[in-house]
Amino acid sequence: MSLHTISEWPCAGRVTAHAVTLSSPSPALFLTAKAPQGALVTHVSVADSDKQSNTEPSVSNVLQDVHISAQLMEDFLELAKENTDKDLETCGVLGAFLENGTFYVTTLIIPKQDSTSSSCQALNEEDVFAIQNDRSLFPMGWIHTHPSQSCFMSSVDLHTHYSYQMMVPEAFAIVLAPTDSSRSYGIFRLTEPSGMSVLKECQETGFHPHKEPADGSPIYEHCSHVYTNSNLRFEIFDLR
Repeated sequence: MSLHTISEWPCAGRVTAHAVTLSSPSPALFLTAKAPQGALVTHVSVADSDKQSNTEPSVSNVLQDVHISAQLMEDFLELAKENTDKDLETCGVLGAFLENGTFYVTTLIIPKQDSTSSSCQALNEEDVFAIQNDRSLFPMGWIHTHPSQSCFMSSVDLHTHYSYQMMVPEAFAIVLAPTDSSRSYGIFRLTEPSGMSVLKECQETGFHPHKEPADGSPIYEHCSHVYTNSNLRFEIFDLR
């Protein structure tokens, strides 16, 4: 794990914590992480890799760094607890802005959703788009729980993530697996070009096996461009 500390964060103080109600019937909750005097920016460590993911990035192009608050992940897990206790998945969408060549994840949107123990389908996605557009945010990826499974990307997860990475190459997927004693969370992306090509060509739906990339590389990998930032404020919209 590499540590980098900065004395100032250019966007601190931009988000105010308060409760609001959107123009739509869905309530929104604004939360903010506490901001210390100096930000601790930490590269996300990679746990033991599984058979489908690598610890080393395979992309040929250089990705811009992404900063996210670890507190955001903890707060999402707490908001998902009721579902987790019922063995139901919970999902959310991450929004970020770009400043000086770095993406900052400042918004988590939890949409209305249908959930099972192994899947989660967002509903009323126009509400998510409205919040992202109103704040001029990039769709930086998504976060979801595996309440009783291990920390990995299922075939359905890979197809879900493909659309995000097509829009924004830096987009990533966070999997939170509270019952996985070996790795409670992972931050993943599809490999480029191998994994992206496999998903582009796949027309199957539901849970199914994917063919291995022709070059023998994995379909997805651990992200190497994502950092946790202790000084990063954020908002949470819970639209359920």
